[in-house]
Amino acid sequence: MKPKERMEIPRQHPKELPVEERITNFNEIVQGYDDDTAMTEANRCLQCKKPWCIKGCPIQNDIPGFIKLLTEGDIEAAYWTIRKTSSLPAICSRVCPHEFQCEGHCVRGKKGEPVAIGMLERYISDWMLANRPDKIIEPCAIPKEKRVAIVGTGPAGMTVAYNLAREGYRCTMFDNLPVLGGMLRIGIPAYRLPREVIDTEFHALKSCGVEIVSNITIGKDKTLKDLEEEGFSAIFIGVGAQESRKLDIPGEDMEGVMHGVDFLRRFNLGEDIRLGDRVVIVGGGNVAIDCARTALRTGSKDVFIIYRRTEKEMPASETEIRQMKEEGVDIRFLVAPVAIHGSSGKLESIECIQMELGEPDESGRRSPVPIKGSNFTIQADSVIPAVSQRVETTVCNGVDLKLTQWGTLDVNPETLQTNIPYIFAGGDDVLGPKTVAKAAYQGRIAAKSIMDFLEGRL
Repeated sequence: MKPKERMEIPRQHPKELPVEERITNFNEIVQGYDDDTAMTEANRCLQCKKPWCIKGCPIQNDIPGFIKLLTEGDIEAAYWTIRKTSSLPAICSRVCPHEFQCEGHCVRGKKGEPVAIGMLERYISDWMLANRPDKIIEPCAIPKEKRVAIVGTGPAGMTVAYNLAREGYRCTMFDNLPVLGGMLRIGIPAYRLPREVIDTEFHALKSCGVEIVSNITIGKDKTLKDLEEEGFSAIFIGVGAQESRKLDIPGEDMEGVMHGVDFLRRFNLGEDIRLGDRVVIVGGGNVAIDCARTALRTGSKDVFIIYRRTEKEMPASETEIRQMKEEGVDIRFLVAPVAIHGSSGKLESIECIQMELGEPDESGRRSPVPIKGSNFTIQADSVIPAVSQRVETTVCNGVDLKLTQWGTLDVNPETLQTNIPYIFAGGDDVLGPKTVAKAAYQGRIAAKSIMDFLEGRL
């Protein structure tokens, strides 16, 4: 097919559950491509000589390579092309903000819509699970004597375990939760990431000999030093950034205020949470949107977000913003909270102030500036601040791990080795809250460094 013919093919959009149906449950909203749609979309790829999509992918997947194999009908080879660099294709294809990463760098996006790279990756992963379930697990090497402890079962830890276990290193994963997957499971709603997708990845890890210990907090129940004394030759820390940042405004400790990550964690662990009819979420990222859409699905009637900038500056995924609007969540832009009011320790309203955009800050976004005298109040049954997360450093108890000025773990940027030679770290506890793909990429780098360390090359 000639480039001109490819350029004439419109982007193929996936089907989605109707709004009236999806707001009543947590079923996956975006449906996967069928065979014909996937092939049509794959043929839109221009197979560029300089594939900028690869540069935009945090994991650096060979995107033109797997798409070409798909067009040739060799889906299994396409899958293993992805697996060369990504340990979590079924997950990343669903939750990555593709418009900011691979698709955001696609040449076709300059004069139209980019190739739907995420949907094609999902099609390949889902096809393999449905048609070649016995072929998605690689043969694992003969077990070696050296043991590696992995603290945290999120995407960074999963990637470390995947890469080490298939080389024969005996891995044990530790998690303080009763469920596996870290923020994948407790921070991302099931309508975006079905739980069976996560379970499949852990089945593959267990099939390669990975042991998993739940309900144990490293730094509290036992220390990293204890793990070393138990015979682990290396340790990887991938605990993520699961502690909510506070607004630091009066009244934030009132009953009815629940921070975003805490709300999602408690709900996804099965707690029955009643937020009331009127819910205000503070923030403009995916966590804020996940909170708003979860609140709708748990019975709240009047749910809206306040965000201190405009929609153009929102860091959330375009798809998430669109779907949220379709579901009836309102967004009030250029609004920031200044205080929470109530009586007898229970919130009744949130006081806000109007903002205007000033000069760009260090992130390149224009800084919001308060408009004097523009204060107003919003009645609310619950307020959910979801402005960011930070690293919870309990894991460091008992060892002298060096931290950065931002409270993240300080590592060698090339090897992800900490100041204690046998301890490595990666993911959000090093980067701050970023994407699943970036955490997985660091997991891959850490796994290589751990192997070098265990074999005396580091």
